[in-house]
Amino acid sequence: MSNSPEPIDVVLIGGGIMSATLGTFIKQLQPDWTIRIFERLADVAQESSNPWNNAGTGHSALCELNYTPEKADGTIDITSAVKVNEQFQVSRQFWSYLVGKDLLPDPQAFLNPVPHMSFVWGEENVDYLRRRHEALKDHPLFAGMEFSDDPAVIRSWAPAMIPGRAKSQVFAATRIDVGTDVDFGALTRGLLDYLIRHGARLYTEHVVKNISKQKDGTWRLRVSHDVGGTAFDVRAKFVFVGAGGGALKLLQKSGIAEAKGFGGFPVSGEFLRTDNPDVVARHQAKVYGKAAVGSPPMSVPHLDTRIVDGNASLMFGPYAGFNTKFLKNGSWTDLFSTIRPHNLIPMVRAGLANLDLVKYLVGQLAASKKTKFAALQDFMPNADPADWYRITAGQRVQVIKKDPEKGGVLQFGTEVVTAADGSIAGLLGASPGASTAVPIMLDILQRCFPDRMDGWLPQIKRMVPSYGTKLSDQPTLATKTLAATAKVLEIVE
Repeated sequence: MSNSPEPIDVVLIGGGIMSATLGTFIKQLQPDWTIRIFERLADVAQESSNPWNNAGTGHSALCELNYTPEKADGTIDITSAVKVNEQFQVSRQFWSYLVGKDLLPDPQAFLNPVPHMSFVWGEENVDYLRRRHEALKDHPLFAGMEFSDDPAVIRSWAPAMIPGRAKSQVFAATRIDVGTDVDFGALTRGLLDYLIRHGARLYTEHVVKNISKQKDGTWRLRVSHDVGGTAFDVRAKFVFVGAGGGALKLLQKSGIAEAKGFGGFPVSGEFLRTDNPDVVARHQAKVYGKAAVGSPPMSVPHLDTRIVDGNASLMFGPYAGFNTKFLKNGSWTDLFSTIRPHNLIPMVRAGLANLDLVKYLVGQLAASKKTKFAALQDFMPNADPADWYRITAGQRVQVIKKDPEKGGVLQFGTEVVTAADGSIAGLLGASPGASTAVPIMLDILQRCFPDRMDGWLPQIKRMVPSYGTKLSDQPTLATKTLAATAKVLEIVE
């Protein structure tokens, strides 16, 4: 590819679910715009979007207990749970539209119905789960959720979780059928295939080395081809930095004021995995537990059914680790190369305020194999170490940002960074990430193209019928929308 004399309309940096989702929106809304995608690896969806680098949970707060904290008065706060579920319903509507228009393949290529369960033990936790169920069961977005503290019922839901458990142990579970397992790698490839068929160009093994603003308002990107080392410039009217852990450094290089004060804290992870068909057949659910007291949200243990390329496996974790890379295929200097005078104080302050995270990471690093396997046996008492092997998950980079009162805070979600003129945007952070890619990209469209939103609105409403409304405020619409997307996406039989 030679230097570009005319600016490209849209450049997407990174070949993951975020870039693929934004590119698909733009191609639907503005089909005449030129799109270029630059991916540093030899294939797309090899970092955070790779199915074995994430848990594959369609995050909708059906089973994730960290979204429903207990208030001081004993009531359960479902605000975050409703928000996360609303976001996932937006993603479901968009995917449903694309499947219905034959723009995505058979939905089972990337999405499969897998019941979502929560499982706890101990009188106090059982009481909490019961109250959580009461707070959610009549909400339209959580319809169908069941609660039980009967071992026989729970065994019918998840047969491998009861045998071997002490008869004196008190435990309980909730279950809901409409949960999903998502292969975000397959979904990413499906979206990018659509984009390429309709004129977008994908360049793998191409690294964006630098981004600089030009006098005419466009961006100049210095791109290097890993094979052969050739370099060239590309001019772009709009740039999206969807490079996962690599986004922070690129946003810093862009020089935009909005990126100042942001830092990142990398956390690596491991899971235990089994492909033994006999073991897999005895557990068909995603089961989330409760994080230990004082542990960060990322430590929530879960035992998951995974379906990748039509094959089922089980995965348990996460077990956290630490290294200084911002990407699984990154550099050991990533953390140090993003430290700037403007983010040093926020990073130090955030570190001092999150010593529990440091303690958790040290504990995880020091834990023996036996101790780690015992955590799996809390969920599957008769689990045999011979059936399980360790896999390394993707890198997470938790966002550190300025705070006027605390100096700096560690954020466990995602953060959208956009320039004041809307010509460049990027995404920082981690979970729930991929599950909420669609609402996040809609937010970026609103921020970066406010003057076009009125003209785009009819098509956006066709793709996401609930756009601009809250399903949680309209029970009838919520029920209808969930049923319609479930049918198209084959989430329920």
